[in-house]
Amino acid sequence: MKRLRLPRSPKVIVGLGIELFFLVLTIVGPWIAPYDPSYNGFVQNLPPSAKHWLGTTALGEDIFSQLLNGARATIVVAVVAGLVATMIAMVVGISAGYLGGRADDGLSMLSNVFLAIPGLPLLIVLDSYLPQADRSNSLVLGLVIALTGWAWGARVLRAQTMSLRNRDFVEASRIIGESRLRIMAVEIAPNLLPILASSLLFTILYSIGAYVTLAYIGLTSTSVWNWGTMMFWAQANNAPLVNQWYWFVPPGVCIALVGAGLALINFGIDEFINPRLRDAGLTSKMMRRAGLSRRVRLGVTPVLRPTASPRRSRGVLSAPGAPR
Repeated sequence: MKRLRLPRSPKVIVGLGIELFFLVLTIVGPWIAPYDPSYNGFVQNLPPSAKHWLGTTALGEDIFSQLLNGARATIVVAVVAGLVATMIAMVVGISAGYLGGRADDGLSMLSNVFLAIPGLPLLIVLDSYLPQADRSNSLVLGLVIALTGWAWGARVLRAQTMSLRNRDFVEASRIIGESRLRIMAVEIAPNLLPILASSLLFTILYSIGAYVTLAYIGLTSTSVWNWGTMMFWAQANNAPLVNQWYWFVPPGVCIALVGAGLALINFGIDEFINPRLRDAGLTSKMMRRAGLSRRVRLGVTPVLRPTASPRRSRGVLSAPGAPR
């Protein structure tokens, strides 16, 4: 059995570290917050200090406590929306690509309709019909955001499924009498896991942006703290004009870091999808010992081969023409 090789690219490792940090912050953030995020008994507009690491708001609330509490709602909504949207995209995309005919026409038309409608205006319309109580429910908001973020992934999965449905292993399953549902779930879906993972990452990123945008323009409940709500109150109290950077910069930096971490992880997924990028998992030292350049010429796919003497250079890879 071939041993699974963990990614060695520094970009992937950094991305995983960033996402792990925010995952832990999502779980323990409200517990380690020094104060109640809604308590307004402190001195107003204090700059960062030892007592208030990020200062206080114009109402006397601790900004650092709001940042820690806001991580949970932001990440939970994004993950729920990403998972649901990816599941919808998987069902629609694989079904359309494998079944073909009228099923493909109908599902493709549905995907095109959601692609043609601008996501944010549709999201605002859907959110306006929610009861006031549901605007503070992370699960409901995640489901609403998922309805606007699945279409692009479905189109990509449809195209990949169409390239797999006539492969030999799919034809063999069809000949021995396996059902369509089992072929799609057991034979085709596992071969789309890298694309599904990439779709999940960027759907989560889209969901964070959508949720923060809704909170920033005041369409979500202000009783639930998230990073968008923090920027909403900062803008409402003219924090940028009075140079209170410690009010709106920290949530913006957190959003940017989460997005950067997801993008870096996608480099690891590309190593499995694109053969031209698989050498990115090698360290610089191994590339030099293999005689390969870190700057691969455009149009040239590097080919790595074991050295002639495994005992002398165990685990070292070399390129064609490299000295042995």
